Amino acid sequence: MPRRTVGPPERGSAPGGGLDLLRVPVLGALLRRRRVGQFALLAVAAVLVIHGFLGPQLAPKNLATLAVWVHYRGLLVLALLVVGNVFCTACPIMLARDGLRRFVTPRFAWPRALRGKTPAVLLLVGVLFGYELWDWWGSPAATAGLIVGYFAAALLVDGLFTGASFCKSVCPIGQFNFAGSALSPFEVRAKDAAVCDGCSGHECLTGAPATPSAPAARGCEMGLFVPSKAGNMDCTFCMDCVRACPEDNVALASRAPGVELSEDVSGSGVGRLSGRRDLSLLALVFVFGALANAFGMVSPVYALQRTIAYALGTTSEAAVLGVLFTSLLVVEPVLLLGVAAWASRRAMPGRPSLTSVAARFVHGLVPLGVGVWAAHYGFHFLTGLWTIVPVAQSAAADTGFAFLGEPTWGLGGLTERAVQPIETGLLLLGWLGSLMVLHRIGTREAPGAARAATLPWAVLATLLFAAALWLMAQPMEMRGTFLDG
Repeated sequence: MPRRTVGPPERGSAPGGGLDLLRVPVLGALLRRRRVGQFALLAVAAVLVIHGFLGPQLAPKNLATLAVWVHYRGLLVLALLVVGNVFCTACPIMLARDGLRRFVTPRFAWPRALRGKTPAVLLLVGVLFGYELWDWWGSPAATAGLIVGYFAAALLVDGLFTGASFCKSVCPIGQFNFAGSALSPFEVRAKDAAVCDGCSGHECLTGAPATPSAPAARGCEMGLFVPSKAGNMDCTFCMDCVRACPEDNVALASRAPGVELSEDVSGSGVGRLSGRRDLSLLALVFVFGALANAFGMVSPVYALQRTIAYALGTTSEAAVLGVLFTSLLVVEPVLLLGVAAWASRRAMPGRPSLTSVAARFVHGLVPLGVGVWAAHYGFHFLTGLWTIVPVAQSAAADTGFAFLGEPTWGLGGLTERAVQPIETGLLLLGWLGSLMVLHRIGTREAPGAARAATLPWAVLATLLFAAALWLMAQPMEMRGTFLDG
């Protein structure tokens, strides 16, 4: 089927009468041309690495630590909530990988034993652990090394293995984005199912050859077939399917956030959430990791660490953090989910296993997890909003280019008092979102007994919500900025 040349984006509606971002002037063009964003972020990454290694090794005065641990994390969560997985769209690592593949052809399939999300989820836990153990937020050189290491790991994996193995099964940031994008208000999907029904080439999946009017376009390396795709899991918003479709039948369309968490439909390349224990593990780490990461920055954690150290008779920070992380990411979730699943199972037909019940309902806690991440990272981002300006001015001056002016070190951001209502609002929205999704899951899993099946999980969500409110009310370290008192 010859590919139709796609002209400039124009205003239009998405399937079902919603908004299609690809038809919005300027924004649609930028989304279609991901290379623009990738080149921009590659340049930013290069600057961060150079300044991280060669600039001042005081975290608040270095672009690497400030941009990565304050601004990037805040912008990432904000982007997920407002648009979707656009940071994966503009990932500079993929630009470097595609450049490498001009000279190196991957020859191996990703090992079957390592497929799925479990390796990446374990790496995500490792990142959270390493962040606390080695204080990456306070070391510009270590942060720059992490950036270089991330590029090296991606190039090694995708230089050896076919497809998008790094994105799908290795990248911890990508898995964080996939989990959070369940609450994104947009998804990639077909405009008209009838057009897809008449398609025989399946170019969105397999790619399209070059034609006199258009260059060759690869299909989805994540294995997502647009007509049967469901939700945002594994979707990097790369827009390869958009460029490959000969009928311009793919939209970045608005939708009801979180619907994929409750519907449990079988989607291309992903399957059903209820049938994927690795996706349930991802949801668990996403939710409880949000609370653990925030807990690591409030003063009560230090008293608890001293108690653990005394009980163990050790001065090893790694051992103390190991006990803390095991408690927060293994023992606590197993106990809480186990009790909720036991109480919920009694109302469900067929009395499914506790693990099956927990694996299904844990996805209903994801909205609350998004609220906690957004409140936590939003706090650091908003209170340190303008701190990057004087650091950029200083970095430019150090290179002999004072075009940004003298550093204005007094710049900060919103006050903690101003940010606190925003934090509370984000937590409240996450809690309400979880209650809605949990109710829908209960209605689907236990027809006629939805209230009894859902109640234990609503209680659990409320307990986690209360814990998050308590955490955000504690004095929190302003890591990486001069605001840290």
